[in-house]
Amino acid sequence: MKLEMTQKQELKLTPQMLQSMELLQMSAQELEAYLQELVQENPAAELSEPEERQDEGEELWRRMQSLADQDNQNRQYVAAEREELDPLARIGTDGGLEDTLLLHLSRQLERSQAPTLVLRGAQFLAACLDESGYLREEVENLAQAAGLPAAVLEEGLSLLQTLDPAGVGARDLSQCLELQLRRAGEEGTALAVVQRGLERLARRQYRALAQELGVSQQEVLQAEARIRALDPRPGAAFAPREEPVYLVPDLVVLQGENGLEVHLQESHLPGLRLSGCYCDMYRNDPDPEVRRYLDGKIRQVQWAIQAVEQRRATLLRCAQALVRRQQAFFQSPGGSLSPLRLADIAAELSIHESTVSRAVREKYLQCARGVYPLSFFFTREVGAGEGQSAHEIKNQLLRLIREEDKRRPCSDEKLRQLLAVGGYAVSRRTVAKYREELEIPSAAGRRA
Repeated sequence: MKLEMTQKQELKLTPQMLQSMELLQMSAQELEAYLQELVQENPAAELSEPEERQDEGEELWRRMQSLADQDNQNRQYVAAEREELDPLARIGTDGGLEDTLLLHLSRQLERSQAPTLVLRGAQFLAACLDESGYLREEVENLAQAAGLPAAVLEEGLSLLQTLDPAGVGARDLSQCLELQLRRAGEEGTALAVVQRGLERLARRQYRALAQELGVSQQEVLQAEARIRALDPRPGAAFAPREEPVYLVPDLVVLQGENGLEVHLQESHLPGLRLSGCYCDMYRNDPDPEVRRYLDGKIRQVQWAIQAVEQRRATLLRCAQALVRRQQAFFQSPGGSLSPLRLADIAAELSIHESTVSRAVREKYLQCARGVYPLSFFFTREVGAGEGQSAHEIKNQLLRLIREEDKRRPCSDEKLRQLLAVGGYAVSRRTVAKYREELEIPSAAGRRA
């Protein structure tokens, strides 16, 4: 047997390094939950309340409020908050007079003179409707669960479809719109369109639809206006209102005297500190077992405090480097993003790319243009032109579509040619991809 000695290098992560990496990728909510859990498990850890804002903090808060007032990105949410002040707007929600779709239908069924079994079937099917008021399951599949014959459930469904709101209990969109039109006494072109031509109507193929139905194109346009006035989701008005999820930005970018300034926004986070009581006990208790136990707990808190501070410093450094690279976006309302990779920030700060990735994970930044995830500012370089980002090309694509003749909108190929004239060399497939990401319909869908 031959014995050999070899020398090799291995990189092993210490518990402290693992803890730092773990805290760095935590969002603000996850960090707060971690601190709360640590205090519950470790008697040597204490949380301090967020410090009250001093003069400098009050100035930062005032400037952040000014940003929020100028924020066009989230203006729709301000309107929603104003709606909360209207007591009538809360009717049908958890904050007002709760009236679900099931209760609304049940009250109507109680006044019905239909046979008992049919009423039972209708009541069962009412409980199976989705939040839009549709019955997605097949009646045959529901019969066994209801303990009723399929024929009875069919009668119950027919009864359900006569109730208010019109269109409830439909199997699909076509039937939903048909039920509403029949309830209104419509027997003309609009009814024929929802029965046989909804797909052509959605694609605005008016001429082909008129030929198929044997009517004039003007009648198809009138039918379209009639159909657009219908409600495709009759049960949505009764759906429970979802509570909004609020994001607290981790960072804020403000315009200072010497340029853009990046500030951490952590006033809502509690501070972590060592318990003075347990530190005194560690110093004064003569029992070595107690001292050994407290030594481990105190070290754990010290490591956590150091990891939190390191997380704060790394996040701020990454954000400052990011803002320097994307100054055009922050300084101009119409500014575009420059191509930027995680590796660019890592090279500038002399840290590993994975560290930057952890730092930007689920972190948000507030600026004059709105609130954005940090990952938003990393965009790849595309096109043959130098320094062109996908964000910049999308902005140009939006501009071209806004300025086009709506009677003769540009095809994807035409948009590609116009972009090329402006120095943005991309393929037609890329144009189609970006248009779909912007949720813009094709040329046929944009034709007026």
